[in-house]
Amino acid sequence: MKTSTRVLFGIALSVVLLVAAALWLGRADDGSGRTVLRLRIWDEQFVAPYRESLATFERANPDLELRITVVPWASYQQKLRLDVAGGTADDLFWTNQYEDYADAGRLVDVGAALGPDAARQWDPAAVTQYTRSGKLWAVPQFVDGGTAVFYNRELLAAAGVDPAELDAVRWGSGNDDTFRPLLRRLSAVAPWAYNAANDFQSIELPYLGSAGGQFQRDDRFVFDSPQGAAAFTYLTRLVADGLAPSAADTETDSDFAKNAFLQGKLALFQSGTYNLAQIARQAPFGWGIAMLPRGPVGRVSTNNAIGVAGNAASAHPDAVRRALAWLGGAGNRYLVQDGATVPAVVADQQIYRDYWAAKGIDVSPFFDVLAGPRISSGGGPGFTAALEAIQNMFGEMFLGRIPVPEALARARAAGEAAVRSR
Repeated sequence: MKTSTRVLFGIALSVVLLVAAALWLGRADDGSGRTVLRLRIWDEQFVAPYRESLATFERANPDLELRITVVPWASYQQKLRLDVAGGTADDLFWTNQYEDYADAGRLVDVGAALGPDAARQWDPAAVTQYTRSGKLWAVPQFVDGGTAVFYNRELLAAAGVDPAELDAVRWGSGNDDTFRPLLRRLSAVAPWAYNAANDFQSIELPYLGSAGGQFQRDDRFVFDSPQGAAAFTYLTRLVADGLAPSAADTETDSDFAKNAFLQGKLALFQSGTYNLAQIARQAPFGWGIAMLPRGPVGRVSTNNAIGVAGNAASAHPDAVRRALAWLGGAGNRYLVQDGATVPAVVADQQIYRDYWAAKGIDVSPFFDVLAGPRISSGGGPGFTAALEAIQNMFGEMFLGRIPVPEALARARAAGEAAVRSR
């Protein structure tokens, strides 16, 4: 075969393979002719409820099939950035850091796709979170509620601590601090009393907010304030004093504190509703839920939401639109099965409360805290990369390698540099 013939043959074969690949990506491989959409999430526990939801959707839409891809949280954001940039992202994907994608025109405009009335059914805070430049860029799936404190009843009893004491404690300095003395009592009966750590949503934001500080203001990082120094100094001292697990453990394993709680080694575990179902299934001891400790300005929590975004580059925009409408409507209530999460559809949120009430578990601390002030978890252009840089510096601070004021200043500078380099 002549060289020119081989070249032409190779080109033709490449074209055929590319076309075949493109057709395969948009079709089921069982010969059914159905359009295949892919939904990317980061939590394995939601696979079963999503499959049940999507099975119902597919029965009503026999021309479509939705497949679920799970990418673990540890690599989710980085892989999503690469895949969106490379044009290989799934048709639909979970997001909580969406601004860069929206600004780059990578996401489906939900209002245009589903109509302006669609947002009325969803949790208002979630709608606000995913609204940018007057447009809604994701369909809210579930909300976390506020942050609360899980406690081990057996360890509290051994330390002579009444659970009612937890709702009265406050953190601060000098005589204003009643939380640290309580933690010392608990540390006498458990390896660790509390999960002070580099945990952005469950620990750092509530402490920063209850000190009177903010994480961001007008898209600028402002956590390196006197209030921020007070909050992070308090937290890092709890670690240094052995009242919380070593940062060497919690920095390398984000589930270390949760697992320690489930193993009966941690008396108090401050977290959100996203861990409630697992604790209910796996804790081999009596437990309960208490309010956050008060800070100098009271109790302050954040209320994060997870949304599902439509990929604007999907080859099947109408199919994506139909899937978004289902996931944000009748399909949303499937996510509350087994009490896994608080659905974003307001009309279905009572299902969550009723589920846990039937099991004798009072979930009100997660919601009562939201009656007070809240702290924003931040956002804006370049926020994903900025938060990663900030958290890396916070990790050094919790490890005791950098003093708190210096670490906060360096973290702010690292965050700002990440935003500038986007």
